[in-house]
Amino acid sequence: MTPFIAEIIGTGFLILLGGGVVANVVLTGTKGNNGGWIVITTAWALAVFVGVVIAGPYSGAHLNPAVTLAMWIAGNIGPGEAASYMLAQFIGAMGGAFFVWLIYQDHFKATTDAGAKQAVFCTAPAIRNLPVNLISEVVGTFVLLFAVFYFTDATLDNTPDAAIPIGLGSLGAIPVAFVVWIIGLALGGTTGYAINPARDLGPRIVHALLPIKDKAPFDAAYAWVPVVGPLLGAALAAAAFLWLGT
Repeated sequence: MTPFIAEIIGTGFLILLGGGVVANVVLTGTKGNNGGWIVITTAWALAVFVGVVIAGPYSGAHLNPAVTLAMWIAGNIGPGEAASYMLAQFIGAMGGAFFVWLIYQDHFKATTDAGAKQAVFCTAPAIRNLPVNLISEVVGTFVLLFAVFYFTDATLDNTPDAAIPIGLGSLGAIPVAFVVWIIGLALGGTTGYAINPARDLGPRIVHALLPIKDKAPFDAAYAWVPVVGPLLGAALAAAAFLWLGT
């Protein structure tokens, strides 16, 4: 499997399972309806675990343009390869979102809350305050990448294939799943912790294109926050890691 295909498939599984748990919790008539935040954050962490297990041996399992940007800044991946990874991540995220809709389409029809239907695909702030919302995404992504850098640094010499760019796969699926879990539990209550531009923007576009009745608008006024915030957080994490040294 090529790194490009691995990033598509790994990110696709991430969104299929992550978006799937939101659908199960918020849509009308599902078996998991009203399951709550603990269910959502736990399942998203496990979704990361699954994506990393699949893509890790082939691409390093970035699954996130913010991760790829940080690895490029740190010199672990070239610009062309980084662009390829990011494209694959958006393709995978959009594919995963489509399959969530395909599986839950009857429940989308039964749900009258437009915001709930859109929440299956992308994030929205609990309290709309764009500067604070941006800070939330920056800090959440900074925590993710700062932890990833120190995990990968500790295991760098044990990377099984030097041709695989450093990423989430180099530290194993379980540690990064725990990092994502605690970010969701501790910091996710403000914006829904996108911490991944592809995870938010790709499915947001899919939501806009799908034939979903009475759906919420695209919300371009907010849609930039879960894209710019994670990228800023990733860049700051990479800069901090390089400044502090290993």
